[in-house]
Amino acid sequence: MAKPPPCGKLARCVPDATFSGSQDLLVIEFSQVSKKYYSLTALQDINLTIPRGEVVGLLGPNGAGKTTLIKLIAGIINPTSGEVRATSEGTWPSIGYKPERLIFPGNLITSQYLGMIAGLCNVGREQKDNAVLESLARVNLLAAANKQIKTLSKGMRQRLGLAQAIIGDPDLLLLDEPSSGLDPEGQDEIQTFLEELRIAGKTILMSTHQLPEVTKVCTYLIILKDGKVLYQNPMAEALTLRPHVAIQVDRPLDGAKQLLMMVHNDITVDGNEVILRDEAIGMRRQVLSILINQGFDIVRVEQRRVTLAEIYAEAIQ
Repeated sequence: MAKPPPCGKLARCVPDATFSGSQDLLVIEFSQVSKKYYSLTALQDINLTIPRGEVVGLLGPNGAGKTTLIKLIAGIINPTSGEVRATSEGTWPSIGYKPERLIFPGNLITSQYLGMIAGLCNVGREQKDNAVLESLARVNLLAAANKQIKTLSKGMRQRLGLAQAIIGDPDLLLLDEPSSGLDPEGQDEIQTFLEELRIAGKTILMSTHQLPEVTKVCTYLIILKDGKVLYQNPMAEALTLRPHVAIQVDRPLDGAKQLLMMVHNDITVDGNEVILRDEAIGMRRQVLSILINQGFDIVRVEQRRVTLAEIYAEAIQ
């Protein structure tokens, strides 16, 4: 693997799906990549791509291989087999990396530490002070510029990790749990910041367990389980797949459940709601007639989109 610079029915996804766009729209590509730690297989024969200019949400249960995938892109580890390559004339993008577990030299002053990182990222001496102040300002940490790192709260250390990642203005950001430890206000600030980075043309790969954050921020979705890619799609496309109709009535449907589900296999009953998916959506008039004949009052009929939670649950089941 070429080494990067140091800094810098739902439509079921076919395993190891790849982005079908032009190579100019891709940043990193995995080709039949496996990674083993002795007898443990962390990633197994995966093919995936990181599209340029997207905020890519990387989801999966604990142990799915998310952190291993990020470390492979960062050049911290090498694959056991297969290839991780840059797709723009073989030139690696500059990379900023925030690991999940942050380990800082506690006795250093915050600004001194970032100045050291700036030096490692080849920021010029004349630009170093401005680069440090700008990174602190962008993550709302200027007030801690002259504090020892060991005195910072967990949330402030998370912000410091982000400030470290953006030093040197990298093209690709690898963020492992970027808003972990932050209060709701802090999470909103980071989400706004990530959107600003995307608008500025940055590519971001973020691993997180927070589905609302992914829905709000990410423009592309990858789901891993047991070291394999189960799902890969643009978010806008994923959330418009399989719209469904929900019919809500005035009381529980226990007595009519069997009758309703006999109409079509794509009908489910949950409490006082009938859910019609796929072909069953065209049978809503028949379902409404059954409900009225059974003495139910219709409270609401609405068309809904699939949620990220449903996509995730179906992908990993």
